[in-house]
Amino acid sequence: MLCVEKMHYYSLNEYLQQTFGEKVYKISLDGGMTCPNRDGKIDTRGCIFCSKGGSGEFSADRRLSVRCQIEEAKKKIQAKTDCRKFIAYFQPFTNTYAPVDYLRKIYSEAAAPDEIVALSIATRPDCLGEEVLELLRNLNQIKPVWVELGLQTIHTDSAAYIRRGYDTDVYDRAVNSLKKIGISVITHIILGLPFETKEMMLRSVVYAGERSDGIKLQLLHVLRNTDLQKDFEAGMFAALSMEEYIDILCDAVEMLPPDTVIHRLTGDGDKKLLLAPMWSGDKKRVLNAINRAFRQRNITQGSRYPKTT
Repeated sequence: MLCVEKMHYYSLNEYLQQTFGEKVYKISLDGGMTCPNRDGKIDTRGCIFCSKGGSGEFSADRRLSVRCQIEEAKKKIQAKTDCRKFIAYFQPFTNTYAPVDYLRKIYSEAAAPDEIVALSIATRPDCLGEEVLELLRNLNQIKPVWVELGLQTIHTDSAAYIRRGYDTDVYDRAVNSLKKIGISVITHIILGLPFETKEMMLRSVVYAGERSDGIKLQLLHVLRNTDLQKDFEAGMFAALSMEEYIDILCDAVEMLPPDTVIHRLTGDGDKKLLLAPMWSGDKKRVLNAINRAFRQRNITQGSRYPKTT
């Protein structure tokens, strides 16, 4: 996470320091799930941008138990830092898309160690049935539970193009259901989707920010062996330049509610798979450029928040 002056934006790092009193690291876990957009329930192709790994290229080995995944990740992190607290993050594919008994087993296993201070569960808003919600409600009484929802865009044509597989009102209902049981909601938004204007992207950001406790802003990565690669190579759209992305990001931060935790300002694409934009592979350079732009433009989160609801 980029460390910038507090006046710029409400970072995940700042939130974690306030909540847990020290640095906290995320451990990316693989719960062995698939997705209704891959197993035929909705589609078999997945979202147009999604890799075969279901956006979990940096997760642990799914062949290991959750406990073993946690221990291996801790060893790697603690070889570099003296970190004592961790978030168990179920990342690849759809992490509520399994029988409730199985979910209870892996979530409970992840929450058991004292050093795990929260669970973060990435899923789709159309995979939150009543039994799953009840399980999450019970877990949230033990340790904080966050649910990460991949909205990506609020625009109907864009959602159809990326093969999201659900309408935005499904997201709205999921958010309402999660909020009723005290679950924190983090929403993923992709900046740079084909055929979207800057104004369209910002409307998605504002929409998600108004409804969420946290937000992840993600640059669109074109990865090899995805259907998005075919359209990119056919010249149907161009990837954002770093300057374009940072310009959108500056406006997005200013238009977010000031109390929305920004979990991510960009993202990491697997360098073995990354086709475009190649500049995104130099993370240090990108974060430095974002930091510099925030200072030069004197960005303040919420300074242009439109308060439309």
